[in-house]
Amino acid sequence: MTSIAPPQRRTRRQTGLYATLLPPLLWMTLLYFVPIVLLISYSVWRLESFDIVKEFSLTNFQTIATNSAYRTVILRTVFTALSVTAIDILIALPIGYFIGCYGGRFRSLLTLLVLLPLWSSYLVRVFAWKIILGYNGVINTALISLGILQEPSSVFLYNQFSTTLTFVHVWLPFMILPLITAFERLPKSLLEASADLNAPPWTTFRRITLPLVTPGILAGSISTFALTMGDFITPSLVGGPSGIMLGNVISSQFGVAYNWPLGAAFALVVMLIVFAGLAIVLKQGALENL
Repeated sequence: MTSIAPPQRRTRRQTGLYATLLPPLLWMTLLYFVPIVLLISYSVWRLESFDIVKEFSLTNFQTIATNSAYRTVILRTVFTALSVTAIDILIALPIGYFIGCYGGRFRSLLTLLVLLPLWSSYLVRVFAWKIILGYNGVINTALISLGILQEPSSVFLYNQFSTTLTFVHVWLPFMILPLITAFERLPKSLLEASADLNAPPWTTFRRITLPLVTPGILAGSISTFALTMGDFITPSLVGGPSGIMLGNVISSQFGVAYNWPLGAAFALVVMLIVFAGLAIVLKQGALENL
């Protein structure tokens, strides 16, 4: 017969469960839900004569939708985030495949090497690329030494190329790590069966390997995409005026312009774009299957 716990014991268990859940719920409420509520509130307020008018208004969103410069910045940011994500996928796939499938006893060491750049400061890595790509940087010095250039060129820095290249390097570990996990869980028996059936390597990769590691690709993609969408330091340091992204606009609205309602509206736009990408990933079951 199934024993029934006494009411007092059930009450103590429920009290213990609530006590365990209370700290993380308070943490999430204070550091996540409350800021989001404040952000949404500011986004529907407006600025008049440097005073924030706390009345419901969609003026900020109308400004974003009707201003061609703002639309250009949004499209540039989304395009850059998608480009960085795609390039990181192409680079991370062979690295994740090698570490996950052939790392062997060195797998932990190789994974540690992937994580190693994250131990250094984000600013140090960005400034390193600024030194490499700069007017008197490593690339210009090498090209002049080889006789390819007669004088330093400014084409490598303060443009879309330098911004994308820096983002690709900075966020690459966030793409590699989920792929290592995905390739580690890849059933080797399926690959052996494909080889026994004389399937070409490309067919095996396209029909077996790629579908099975897609959750890892999507998990890494949403991280890379979201981090690129919200960043403002890299465009400021290596992008120049032509590489302004949404993060720079949000920073300027909360800083120099003192237009917090418009800055909150821009931040909400970034969140909606990222949440849309996250919804696609969740619909594909990437996070559950990883």
